[in-house]
Amino acid sequence: MSMVLADSNILIYATQPEHAKLRQWLLDTLPKASIISRVEILGYHKLQDAEKAALTELLDNLELVYLTPACYEIAIQLRQRQKLTLGDSLIAATCLERGYALAT
Repeated sequence: MSMVLADSNILIYATQPEHAKLRQWLLDTLPKASIISRVEILGYHKLQDAEKAALTELLDNLELVYLTPACYEIAIQLRQRQKLTLGDSLIAATCLERGYALAT
């Protein structure tokens, strides 16, 4: 089975009470998370203290994947071909460069 990188939205939903199955999937799969997701999630300007604590704990328990120069080049190519946000293009590029599956 290939490695899995969890997108930011998966991590956010996993901390919400109604998503117990998603939390179980995280425990079973132990995906990695992009450093970009950490910045997106914890940098959200409307994040409440309780949400921040839950998300920080989750992110601290997942292996973070950092960008490489190859990721930057792949992200540039992705953005030239289709409309993607900077964050989404960097996360997708990380998966493409490393051969990870993306959970989104």
